[in-house]
Amino acid sequence: MPAASPATPSPRDDDFLGHPKGLYVCFFTEMWERFSFYGMKALLLLYLLKYHLFGDDAGYDLIGAYGGLVYAVPVIGGLLADRYLGMRKAVVLGGALLVLGHLGMAYEGHAAQMVNGKVVRDETAMQAFYLSLALIIAGVGFLKPNISTIVGKLYAQDDPRRDSGFTLFYAGINVGALFSALICAFLGETYGWKYGFGAAGIGMIAGLAMFLWGQRYLGGHAEPPDASKLREKVRGLSREAWIYLGSAGGVLVLWGTIQFASKVTLKLGDLSFTAALAIMLATLAVFLVWFFGFIARQCTKPQREQMLALVVLILAVLIFFTLYEQTYGSWVTFNDRLMTKDMFGLANAANYKPTLPWSLFSMAASPPLMVAALMASDRGRDGLAKALVALLVLGLAVATAHDVVLVPQTAGSLTYLGAFFIVVLAPLFSWLWPWLARRGRNPSKPVTMSLGLILAGLSFLPLVAATKVSGGGELASVWYLVLAYFVLEVGEMCLSPIGMSAVTQLSVARVVGLMMGAFWLSTAFSEVLAAQFAKIASVEIPEGGAIDMAVASVKYGELFSMLTWLGIGSGVVFLLLSPWLKRWMHGVQ
Repeated sequence: MPAASPATPSPRDDDFLGHPKGLYVCFFTEMWERFSFYGMKALLLLYLLKYHLFGDDAGYDLIGAYGGLVYAVPVIGGLLADRYLGMRKAVVLGGALLVLGHLGMAYEGHAAQMVNGKVVRDETAMQAFYLSLALIIAGVGFLKPNISTIVGKLYAQDDPRRDSGFTLFYAGINVGALFSALICAFLGETYGWKYGFGAAGIGMIAGLAMFLWGQRYLGGHAEPPDASKLREKVRGLSREAWIYLGSAGGVLVLWGTIQFASKVTLKLGDLSFTAALAIMLATLAVFLVWFFGFIARQCTKPQREQMLALVVLILAVLIFFTLYEQTYGSWVTFNDRLMTKDMFGLANAANYKPTLPWSLFSMAASPPLMVAALMASDRGRDGLAKALVALLVLGLAVATAHDVVLVPQTAGSLTYLGAFFIVVLAPLFSWLWPWLARRGRNPSKPVTMSLGLILAGLSFLPLVAATKVSGGGELASVWYLVLAYFVLEVGEMCLSPIGMSAVTQLSVARVVGLMMGAFWLSTAFSEVLAAQFAKIASVEIPEGGAIDMAVASVKYGELFSMLTWLGIGSGVVFLLLSPWLKRWMHGVQ
């Protein structure tokens, strides 16, 4: 059978609210996937420290190794989907692995105990935990790179709606992240860890169900590139069966790798570093050897300079996310130990004590409301369809207001602030860049990314001030954290979307996929580096004792001050390099 011909773009009569209906299927699938991913991530470090009694260093090492792997594996998932599986099968496989992983996290076993000064853990529960992390890593590897590719396939190359469609899709990521903290972190820290992790698993089931139901709206864009090649027998089994068996074997490899990478320390002379960092350094060395060989032998001078400019910009992304990932590391522990949690003073006022966040109910209602809206649109009842979407949005908005103001927050649930500010700032920045461009004042990519780095450094200044307060024996106000998140997310809006755009514009066409892989590998590297930096603020809390606020505040202050200067200093360096980088970009805006 010949290879399947590319599907044609979705016709306009299959649109809803100005976009292909398949966009909303992908929006809700990704929303629930990010809900489950960030819901688990908001709890992960606190769960390790409080339930399994990990020390700070070991906890940071584990979340660093996990973060590194979870952003490295999508390179493989994307490759398998492009060549064999197709995006639909890859997303379904990834979703199934994620469901198993998140539900596996709900198995707690027995809490760790101190016996004769040593930590005794439930080893069966720990192995189930590591296996669950491996399933999640593999699941993200198959789902994340392919769901966004489907979105791009829904539009023709010259469709003016493409950018706004991706903006809507990006909003789905942040809506999922926002509600994951308000729901999963709250349930986990209030009622028990298994309830938070279980909620993340149920959310992923909802996302997978939405994707399977909505296949008819994808217009065939997600099918395998060559179905006959997938059915072809290789040593008695179809190639598709071998991919699934290989994926199961890959999970087992990841099961061992996550433990090796987080627990094993390697030494080189007087230097010592985790295996996770060693793996990332080895990967970087291999990439650099290939990169310099490629640009030396196979690129023209303009191509060579564009590729060099791209690698420098990817380095800026690495530094930025090394700072950003403190939000799930040192920021969480600092908030948990040394800051207040209630922003408005109303969560514990009067006698109103909600047993569950309203977000739980509004999120549960969102899939049936969206399904009903799409079905109403299919029947030509656009008024009803729009009313259902309006009801969905209103429900989410009311639930957010209620949960932020009246529900007692925790260190984990306050991670919602990052996604909250992205949702608020995205419309402003989507207006700002075209407004500046019309006036000829739109800064170049290097300048904008330099500003993102400087803002990332400045975001630590409120926390430096907070350490001065907590060092005096008083809990610092949560508003220091709110200000820090606001500044950081302004920086993210300057850097993250522009970094991904630069890959597609500056890379030589035949290696754009590989360079996008390098972009994600830089994010993986940043996770490991972030964990190493966070260990500067590690605090040992004696058994049955209280934290020494003065000592802890000094350690956190040292870390936050160092990262302030790292962000500002690297931003200034990139700003000074921007004229050369702009010249190397050869007209790319």
